[in-house]
Amino acid sequence: MCFHYALTKQKAEIEIQLGVTWDDDWQPVYHASGFSFLKMPVITQKQPNQVQMFNWGLIPHWVKTKADADKLKTQTLNARSETVFEKPSFRSYIPNNRCLIVADGFFEWMDFQKKKYPHLIQMQDEKLFCFAGIYSSWVDKATGELINSFSILTTDANPMMEKIHNLKNRMPVIVPPSLYKKWLSPDLPKAEIISFFTPYPEDKMQNHTISKRITSRTENSNVIETLAPFEFPELALLK
Repeated sequence: MCFHYALTKQKAEIEIQLGVTWDDDWQPVYHASGFSFLKMPVITQKQPNQVQMFNWGLIPHWVKTKADADKLKTQTLNARSETVFEKPSFRSYIPNNRCLIVADGFFEWMDFQKKKYPHLIQMQDEKLFCFAGIYSSWVDKATGELINSFSILTTDANPMMEKIHNLKNRMPVIVPPSLYKKWLSPDLPKAEIISFFTPYPEDKMQNHTISKRITSRTENSNVIETLAPFEFPELALLK
């Protein structure tokens, strides 16, 4: 699955690379944990030329109370692409509420001898990329607050990710840059949407192990040091 990612690029660079405008203030995020339910940058079908800040953890429009919303969003950080057209929390959004979720890295853990080893996964040359996502707009009837939220789609792991995410064998759906506009296009047939749900080619990706600072309870993980390569001697057995 994908519960941790990063977006370290500056606002101006993101605007230029994606050909979008962005009205919000932005500071690079070196570690976004889904369970912090942060607001993160997305590009939606409704406003394909603008970056917006949406909450991670999709709240379906039919949720009745804030308490129900808070409970459900822990289960909607990701949406399995295989069932996204079927699950009640997601099926209303995949046809015409698709989005691009802007990132330049994500994190997964390898299981080795019953211990977990964190990895940072990036594109070659640490390029910007986008996850495929879906989004919702929900109104808290008690307060009138509008909350926009999103979920990251996931699919089977490619060979590189099978070695890293070796218990779940999953990875996020990554949209090729040449297909950004198509993913956001309205009324895309179901078969064409499904065609996006394939593992991203491993030869366009890179990875390295990082320290366990990312899960530290005493150190701030939202710092550039979290991304630094870190060698675990015991993993040399795998090479």
